Amino acid sequence: MIRTRSKRVLLVAANAFPDQLLAEYNNVKHISIATAIFPSIHELKPEVILFDHAHMANNLERVLRRLQSNPFYKHIKICCYKKTESIKADATLKVLGVHHMIYQEDLQKESKSNTTLNTINNLINASLVRWVAGVA
Repeated sequence: MIRTRSKRVLLVAANAFPDQLLAEYNNVKHISIATAIFPSIHELKPEVILFDHAHMANNLERVLRRLQSNPFYKHIKICCYKKTESIKADATLKVLGVHHMIYQEDLQKESKSNTTLNTINNLINASLVRWVAGVA
């Protein structure tokens, strides 16, 4: 789901989190405690950090300000997962350094479109197999 060519991802969320976001990544470290964020950053040296907005609640602004103020963290892309869109809150998060917002609605739309595309691809593949079998 994350549209970067990253190899290391740090996920800061509760244990119950949508698996669609990180399905293609093998090198993902999942933490659920806010105090473990910076030790994990130094250990893993991630290219992307994905925060769950609902899980972080009041700590998110403090963590984002710390990430923005230290040049060591400058190369890290920051993404935030939210259930609903809020123009005022999203603008604040963007100012604090969030590069990409992911909403629950986007995940539901993508899963429906992927299902449709997969069905169409399967139909095309099946008809091509029958045609090739008929030619041979």
